[in-house]
Amino acid sequence: MLRIQRSLPERYRTATDAELADMISAAKAELGKRLLILGHHYQRDEVIKWADLRGDSFKLAQFARDNPEAEYIVFCGVHFMAEAADILTSADQKVVLPDLNAGCSMADMADIFEVEEAWAQLEKVVDIERLIPITYMNSAANLKAFVAERGGAVCTSTNARAIIEWALSGGAKGTNSSNDRNRDKEKDRGYKVFFFPDQHLGRNTARAMGYGEDSMPIWNPKQDLGGLIETECKEADFFLWRGHCSVHQRFKPEYIEKFRAENPNGLVVVHPECPAETVTLADAVGSTEQIVAFIEKAEAGAKIAVGTEVNLVKRLAAENPDKEIQTLDPLICPCSTMFRIDAPHLAWVLEGLLEGKVVNQITVDDNTATAAKVALDRMLAIC
Repeated sequence: MLRIQRSLPERYRTATDAELADMISAAKAELGKRLLILGHHYQRDEVIKWADLRGDSFKLAQFARDNPEAEYIVFCGVHFMAEAADILTSADQKVVLPDLNAGCSMADMADIFEVEEAWAQLEKVVDIERLIPITYMNSAANLKAFVAERGGAVCTSTNARAIIEWALSGGAKGTNSSNDRNRDKEKDRGYKVFFFPDQHLGRNTARAMGYGEDSMPIWNPKQDLGGLIETECKEADFFLWRGHCSVHQRFKPEYIEKFRAENPNGLVVVHPECPAETVTLADAVGSTEQIVAFIEKAEAGAKIAVGTEVNLVKRLAAENPDKEIQTLDPLICPCSTMFRIDAPHLAWVLEGLLEGKVVNQITVDDNTATAAKVALDRMLAIC
């Protein structure tokens, strides 16, 4: 989804790195505790160095919630992350995204209209009361609201298994409805999960739980009934939305094979948004926070190939000089949307705050925020 970002004033576009650093430093000092800068792990170094706190998407949203004294929260990440921060913070706190075009290609692969249409189509062929929607954290606020209103929840890459297990046991719909007392053959199969927008996280989690590929068909929103037939829908345990991360989908099995051929004792750790074939070959699989922990705990001298965004990989290599850390992808592709946040945009929004101008504020309407928070709170209660 394209969001219109106004052009930066020439002062910021032509400033040197040193001048931008002076602007940001001075603004931070003057704003003091009124300002909280949050930096996602995938941000470039020129931005992350100014972050008061760094982490993955949900951890940063929690940081925002846990710092009520901050009047301004400048979220150096992408749009859905800033939305989550706005949902979890108070009405008098303002969340700012330095560049409105910093979106997420995966999140944009599932919009509310397509998901509502998919739900309406599924309602015609399966027992909708036994279908539990789960949305990945990497999704818009209105999709978080959607799942909350239909008995589902949000998940992260860290807790996806726990959330899916909860969904398969009935989610917020429970197991004591009248439908459970009058089940037909389809209902005897139990609950189904409608998982979006990332097919790979859904597939990798379901595979780890022992489910086979036949039980998790891909839902293609561009085709009638997702490209499936009625029998496939009735027999499925999972419906996996046809979405993916443009960065993590790049990591291929042959990259692991090449790394191991060159480093027989090397280790490979990848993100669960990677394709199943890659995840199967890795030594460890985990979220960004878990990848960081894996590398920190590795023995000195370890050679580790990492399948995640290159800015984090380079930072981990710099912060762990006793280990040899490299990206698994030889082409070194950064997250293009995360990369939109840079020092000029950060300086611009901060100096605007000094002047009392709040630019690029991210707000979620009250109805959507209330429902979306239910989905987030369910996740926290489960995990």
